[in-house]
Amino acid sequence: MHSRAPRLVRSLLLVPALLCAASAWAQSNHRIDPQNLYHYWIRLNTKVDTDLPNSGLNLDKPGCAAVTYTIGSDGVPMNVQLAKLVPRSDLGNAAVTAVKNFRYGPSLTNRIGQPIDTYYVVPFNSPDGADGMQKVMEPCKLPGYGQ
Repeated sequence: MHSRAPRLVRSLLLVPALLCAASAWAQSNHRIDPQNLYHYWIRLNTKVDTDLPNSGLNLDKPGCAAVTYTIGSDGVPMNVQLAKLVPRSDLGNAAVTAVKNFRYGPSLTNRIGQPIDTYYVVPFNSPDGADGMQKVMEPCKLPGYGQ
């Protein structure tokens, strides 16, 4: 009888830990690749204003900034952070400001407005054409976001 008691106590101690882990998982946001964001959220504004610096490091070079953020249940970006900037320049703040001004509406498959973690790549001084744009933006793709 004594051998069952410690096993039962250990089992009972694990239940609250498992419930806490399950609750945290349920409340965590899904990380979504920007290409698949339309399944959850649609960006409503087609134009976003941002202040660009007049002078600074590498302002005239082609480059990109990856900005991570969470789209809250109200469609407003929060926790906006610069994750990557290629090449090093003074354009990071401009990219963050632009993303902070995004506004979203839920897609038809996300009527409850589930918050989503994602990122946006802001290109700077990209050459004309799709190939040039892709080449500039490629270094700023971030791993760890679902396809």
